[in-house]
Amino acid sequence: MGGGFVVGALGLTHDRRGVLDGAWWPYSRDVAAELPALISALTEYLGPVTRVGLDAGAWDALPTRLLDDDRVVHIDSFPVGDDTVLVTRGDQDYFSLLVIPPHALDPHPDPRDQHRGFFTASRA
Repeated sequence: MGGGFVVGALGLTHDRRGVLDGAWWPYSRDVAAELPALISALTEYLGPVTRVGLDAGAWDALPTRLLDDDRVVHIDSFPVGDDTVLVTRGDQDYFSLLVIPPHALDPHPDPRDQHRGFFTASRA
């Protein structure tokens, strides 16, 4: 149900003064299927990505690293519950993306997910 990283579904700001630098709407919670495309898109826009931090509870199985053009991208996971992705470029340059849940436009959503999604988005 999600939008992936196509134009309009991966939005990055050019102004880094806010809490979030953009948003990502993956198709599913399968990080092995979704993250390589995000890393490739971000690498094109930002340069080489070295590390990605994910909310451990928001994804199915999480690997500890992925390969992107023969470069290792380390994957960190934390039980933070805030639906964000933290991306590291270089040693200390961080970008924070809000993850829009894949089921955000589900015609039969669970009311608990709607409330959580609204609360999370309103905090950003």
